[in-house]
Amino acid sequence: MTVLAPARPFPASDRVPALGADGMVSASHPAISRIGAEVLASGGNAVDAALAMAALAWIALPGQNGLGGDTFALVREPDGQVWAFCGSGFGPDGATPDRFPGPVLPRHGALSVAVPGAVGALAALHASGATRPLTELWAPAARAAAAGLPCTARTRGDIERHRERLAADPGTAAALLPGGGVPAVGARLAHPELARSIAAVAADPAGFYTGGLADRAVAALVADGARFSGDEWAASGRVVPEPALRRRYRDSWVHQTPLPTPGWMVLDQLAVCDGMLRDGGEAAAPLSAEAVHWLAGAATIAFADRFRTAGPDRTGPDRGGDPAAVAQARDRIRAGDLPAPAGARPDGDTTSMVAVDAEGRAVGLIGSLAFTFGAGVTVPGTGIVLNNRLGRGAYLIPGHPNELRPRRRPLHTLNSWLVTDDDGRLRHVGNTPGGDGQVQWNTQLVSHLLDHGAGPQDAVDAPRFSVFPGSDAGDLGAPAELRCEDRLGPEVLAGLAARGHRVVPVGARGAGGSAQVVSVDHDNGCLVAGADSRQEGVALGV
Repeated sequence: MTVLAPARPFPASDRVPALGADGMVSASHPAISRIGAEVLASGGNAVDAALAMAALAWIALPGQNGLGGDTFALVREPDGQVWAFCGSGFGPDGATPDRFPGPVLPRHGALSVAVPGAVGALAALHASGATRPLTELWAPAARAAAAGLPCTARTRGDIERHRERLAADPGTAAALLPGGGVPAVGARLAHPELARSIAAVAADPAGFYTGGLADRAVAALVADGARFSGDEWAASGRVVPEPALRRRYRDSWVHQTPLPTPGWMVLDQLAVCDGMLRDGGEAAAPLSAEAVHWLAGAATIAFADRFRTAGPDRTGPDRGGDPAAVAQARDRIRAGDLPAPAGARPDGDTTSMVAVDAEGRAVGLIGSLAFTFGAGVTVPGTGIVLNNRLGRGAYLIPGHPNELRPRRRPLHTLNSWLVTDDDGRLRHVGNTPGGDGQVQWNTQLVSHLLDHGAGPQDAVDAPRFSVFPGSDAGDLGAPAELRCEDRLGPEVLAGLAARGHRVVPVGARGAGGSAQVVSVDHDNGCLVAGADSRQEGVALGV
């Protein structure tokens, strides 16, 4: 890997990057990283490691993801092919806008639920490239659920903020509020019902969508007013590998997850910024006011395109393939003539992880319940918390491509990326949670790595910023803000205000996200990784 000289020294992270020769993993919780490293060390490949990590994440970070959520994965094969696995379920067959008198869908409860897509994506990923049975790979997660993992500060905070909603559902109350109180940091959160569900789904993933578990989920949701037929569950379980999106940036290819993810938005932002942020460009100094202005402007334009034209089945304009459209977007950024906001919420709860093996196989995987603890309801007797992706993502705007309709997936926030060179060799793989912040922070990560030669730990710990709002249903029409971490410095924040941005400081590390990046150092024959200091994750090499 060629290390590029930055225009100015890139702000160094306080943490030392992890190194590995035969494999590397990175995740937002030490136990997740450990199980992935153990699978690699015992001879498993990156797909095996990612599958084991994904399941353990349901126990380690219960507010951020689960069996009842969605999952997307991007996989680079040793021969250079890149595939995407998109696990996002349909809304109810009986969902029509006339049933909802308000301007937005309910954010919680049965009416906010879409069919979970995680199991379908993970089963397809397993079939495509795993070397070990799913029952073996998910057994550590089942054991951890039965015995309980120590509660982290992050999970305790999630539970405390949502205590009232968790207490209202018997399933979430039993698992997350033992004795009726918020657990202390270090207290073990045992979840025997979820342990049995993980083992059952590992043995028969299809049963999640067509068997007794699916019947139980549909019956419970229908009893609470949701209009599921059950057929949309069976349809949501059919996931097949898809070609990844890709766009050339600088001297590399950036690959992204396709629809219904917003991966196209990352490629759109990169097309607008290509050449502007590198040596000799208009905003070459990393994290300068001009560089942040360009990245924020590209994000604002992408969100406006998404709200105006995009839905779960169609992207915004292919600006990267239209030089005139790129030039027009750049002129708008230079003039400070940015679109009015529509609505995005750069938060929500998601967790991401990456794994790379000695053969060069790489997996970037991301899973989510949408908002923290999703809909706040469980499938009775299973411990499975259901997502609120429908309530978060679908619109009630007549005629909009994202309008609530039967058998339609809502807009999604999850996406994952990786970078290869012209010979197809892996250079970087990464992702981050953070709602609609994801497409912004992933663009920033790619720029840090490719424009400025930042190492993976420096890239994930760099000061972060995000435009608000963009396209999230509940925030349509909110005033425009540029939310910036204070570490950008007073001079940069003042420069952004002078360029017309309404700057909102969010603390030293308060922008959100928990980015993971693994990079390949081809010159020295090793792997280098970084785990975001904003959460409790680690990167481990083998």
